[in-house]
Amino acid sequence: MIKRLLTAASVLVLLAACNPKLSNGLRKKDLRRDVEVITTRGSLVIRLSDSTPQHRDNFLLLVKKGYYDSLLFHRVIRNFMIQSGDPDSREGPRDTSWGKPLSRGGSGGPGYTIPAEFRATLFHHRGALGAARTNDDVNPTRASSGSQFYIVQGKKFTDAGLDSVEINRLKGRKIPIAQREVYKTIGGAPHLDQGYTVFGEVIRGMEVVDSIAAVPTSGAPLDRPKEEVRILKMRLVHRPNN
Repeated sequence: MIKRLLTAASVLVLLAACNPKLSNGLRKKDLRRDVEVITTRGSLVIRLSDSTPQHRDNFLLLVKKGYYDSLLFHRVIRNFMIQSGDPDSREGPRDTSWGKPLSRGGSGGPGYTIPAEFRATLFHHRGALGAARTNDDVNPTRASSGSQFYIVQGKKFTDAGLDSVEINRLKGRKIPIAQREVYKTIGGAPHLDQGYTVFGEVIRGMEVVDSIAAVPTSGAPLDRPKEEVRILKMRLVHRPNN
């Protein structure tokens, strides 16, 4: 009996050694997981980027804590993006300040921000996962909300349209040729590039994003869906061949 107990204990020790906790409370295996987002309109799967480790780790931790469960997609703009992550939308009445776009004074979150992690290779193509934030006038470093995020639905652009974005929205910054081709063939929201942190992308279930984006809304400035679209649960799932 003692021998069996020792053997079982040895196995547990070995497993713990293979999957040690990182300093932030995650386990190494968590970094190799995707995130399934189960909504009232279906499920989609997100893959987080290893090149934005602060955003990646924060999102994983919040998912493991159940932070996003029951939250609403509180802001929806067709052919642009769908936004969620405001904890006040879980149970708050619809006439309170929850759901305000961060750019218009919304502040629902965990009480901290994340430093911007802009990467030249991460851009706002269709399906990109980005971090919401407050405006430059109060947030000159462009730090991200601790929890609010958006998924790009976007639209397709012509070369002329992209030229206009470069001049009028990106202040002359040129969109790389390869990314221009993506915006012309797949679509996205190029005016957000290098202004908001992209930290992942949808790898399955873009039809769910399209379904949510098609919900009738109140229109500007809040763009609230007239019917509730809720995240039922987020959970970490195995990646294929991992």
